[in-house]
Amino acid sequence: MEDKSLVEYLERDIMISNPGVSFDSIAGLEEAKRLLKEAIILPLYMPEYFQGIRRPWKGVLMFGPPGTGKTLLAKSVATECDTTFFNISTSTLASKYRGESEKLVRLLFEMARHFAPSTIFIDEIDALCSARGSGNEHEASRRIKSEFLTQMDGMNTVQSGAEEGSKPKTVIVLAATNFPWELDEAMRRRLEKRIYIPLPDEDARPALFEINLHGIELGEDLDIKELARKTEGYSGADITNICRDASMMSMRRITAGLSLEDLKNLNYDTVKEPVTMADFHEALKKISKSVGAEDIAKHRKWMSEFGAT
Repeated sequence: MEDKSLVEYLERDIMISNPGVSFDSIAGLEEAKRLLKEAIILPLYMPEYFQGIRRPWKGVLMFGPPGTGKTLLAKSVATECDTTFFNISTSTLASKYRGESEKLVRLLFEMARHFAPSTIFIDEIDALCSARGSGNEHEASRRIKSEFLTQMDGMNTVQSGAEEGSKPKTVIVLAATNFPWELDEAMRRRLEKRIYIPLPDEDARPALFEINLHGIELGEDLDIKELARKTEGYSGADITNICRDASMMSMRRITAGLSLEDLKNLNYDTVKEPVTMADFHEALKKISKSVGAEDIAKHRKWMSEFGAT
């Protein structure tokens, strides 16, 4: 397959000019935001400071339980920096062009340099760059990992060449994983900043409810602080699911027992009712935490051994 076809695929399916997600639209995670600003955003706006020993980091890894906002943080970094955003996952490299993955990685980094400043976001990086040398590892998988490592080693050479007063031509690799302990050691070293993204705390959970319920009519009895207390240990994605389920309770009550013909004649005003505390109590009965205590303990242990903030 010609390189032109792969480049067109990258431009069409992977490259995003502006993801449109701001830091302000993400509840909590203030420490993670601070670290990302220091590691990625500031070097773009103060390149003269980030020289020599202060040179920008080669890559940043965000790890933590699923549903905690890692992908949103990556998109917000690209938005705040106004950089071209390349969104990569296992399916991107594996399913679309079987046998072309190694070449796709090389072209990805070439395009990122061309459109620099750029952010390459690798979601579920453990699936692409798991520990090498295992007995069931495929040769193609080894080649992809080697190509990633080679390309990351050459990244910082593109920081020069920007015009006076413009942003440096930097390529940033931002990666996310729910399983940091499965990451290849050589890739872990190249992801020099390793940031733990925890479950939302008691201060962040009310903001999560408010963001999710924006534009929804709420009952007078709704107590956001009480909901925040009841959802300790829930991820951001869990809270989104709870809000979605609770907001549909009135529609379910009104449509229960109606025939298909009756449903066709319904309109928005017929099913629109304020979302009440009782709706949330019902939703909480149905939706449990998706992250267990054992999983959190494993992430904290890995953070204590390999974290770099």
